[in-house]
Amino acid sequence: MSKEITSRTQDYSQWYNDLVIKGELADYSAVRGCMVIKPYGFALWENMRDQLDKMFKETGHQNAYFPLFIPKSFLSKEAAHVEGFAKECAVVTHYRLKNDPNGGGIIVDPEAKLEEELIVRPTSETIIWNTYKTWIQSYRDLPLLINQWANVVRWEMRTRLFLRTAEFLWQEGHTAHATSQEAVDETRQMLDIYAEFAENWMALPVIKGVKTESERFAGAVDTYCIEALMQDGKALQAGTSHFLGQNFAKAFDVTFSDKTNKLDYVWATSWGVSTRLVGALVMAHGDDEGLIMPPKIAPLQVVIVPIYKGDEQKAKIDEKVVSLVKQLKTAGIRVKYDDTDNARPGWKFAEYEKKGVPVRIAIGARDLENNTVEIARRDTREKSSVPMDGLAERLEQLLVTIQQDMYNKALSFREQHISKADSWEQFQQILNEKGGFILAHWDGTAETETKIKELTKATIRCIPLNNELEQGNCVLTGKPSSQRVLFAMAY
Repeated sequence: MSKEITSRTQDYSQWYNDLVIKGELADYSAVRGCMVIKPYGFALWENMRDQLDKMFKETGHQNAYFPLFIPKSFLSKEAAHVEGFAKECAVVTHYRLKNDPNGGGIIVDPEAKLEEELIVRPTSETIIWNTYKTWIQSYRDLPLLINQWANVVRWEMRTRLFLRTAEFLWQEGHTAHATSQEAVDETRQMLDIYAEFAENWMALPVIKGVKTESERFAGAVDTYCIEALMQDGKALQAGTSHFLGQNFAKAFDVTFSDKTNKLDYVWATSWGVSTRLVGALVMAHGDDEGLIMPPKIAPLQVVIVPIYKGDEQKAKIDEKVVSLVKQLKTAGIRVKYDDTDNARPGWKFAEYEKKGVPVRIAIGARDLENNTVEIARRDTREKSSVPMDGLAERLEQLLVTIQQDMYNKALSFREQHISKADSWEQFQQILNEKGGFILAHWDGTAETETKIKELTKATIRCIPLNNELEQGNCVLTGKPSSQRVLFAMAY
């Protein structure tokens, strides 16, 4: 295995790529900066998507779909928004190809130029708010709670599978409200949903906070986020929820008449998570043997591998396993019986370790005689022999235990890598020697924030929502500060 997967200590970046490729989550594509999500990786994304979708609908949201293409003029209506996305946009200028009359193959037909260029969706605020203008007239039309599952394109120059690609999959919620407070409540509610999903389903502890002004979403009044810590001590923004105020409503003239028949602009939010969560899962839980999947969202929760000599032994094992598989599926466990004869059991064990399947069961002739199976946990690699009787119930409880143990391990790692810094020397020392999150005072200015980033590459990840007021001095300038903020190197 060590030959196949680079160790984390040797080269963390290569280790990550090895896990994504050899764990069969994704592959490189012929299109620069884009990836192919393989069936195993897409099954993982589907499990994440389906759970999030359920949580959205439980809070009253509905799914819709909006165009991939956005007229260029729409982006220019909200100044901060276009400024934030202008450098990442892919632009469609023509609508037809033709054969080169000079024999040069296919060329763009110069006569098929669009009257107005179209932007390939980097995010959908503009096209959605242009649509909402016709959907909203009265307070009776509010709140409007819409979510979209889609792909977006942001023309990244430096890409990494799942973490930063030119095209990625995501969901984006876009809601409209009658009051500012309703919109703020919605923004915070969706942040809580993201945190609940990350912690209870991905076994990924997160810190909830609000972004500084310079780190806000383009066009937002406030951006809330969840920040997670990866095993290399870097932070990863795992989800964002934005209070947009009335900025987009004013840009697209979206008004409503209230109960007194007075016209006002609606209040807006937007919020989203993406396939970047797959990258977070890989980096938070994986080890030098491969992926480690949290049972709740693992494409496969249990794999059964037979160990036999000859067709007679295999037939007996098959007969027993058919019954076991039926029991496990009835209990709602995602199980696979790998009885293929094109690889030895040891090779299969290694493959399912790379894929991070939470539980592996081996069953051989002696196990049949003893009415037992060998169970191996992927997270701890512990093995035990257990009776076949009551196996489904035992596995249900084991999967719950693994899920909780994975969360506890990640939480323990994060707690060990949250440090306080009270001086610039201490800040630099922690960053260089330990990494992780640093709680430090900041004077509140964009200039200091930029200077710290230039000097160390560390950024303010967020101002934690559970912050306690604490008088102190900025680690860089020494100016007064009323609270600590969360710094880290980040993806």
